[in-house]
Amino acid sequence: MKYKDYKPEIIANKLKEVKEFEAKWGESTRTKAIKKWCTDPNYRKREWEFRQATANLFKFNNKIL
Repeated sequence: MKYKDYKPEIIANKLKEVKEFEAKWGESTRTKAIKKWCTDPNYRKREWEFRQATANLFKFNNKIL
């Protein structure tokens, strides 16, 4: 499977949601991470690679059992 980035509109909408949430409730570690995800394409790619590696680990472990 090859990495394919999200559409810019989706990323912009998510960033807008986070900013609205922070205006109402304040900044948290979760909102910091989502802002980082929205603003850094390398972060998004590494996050996707991490999720793929995790999924593949579970596939491998299920074959052993």
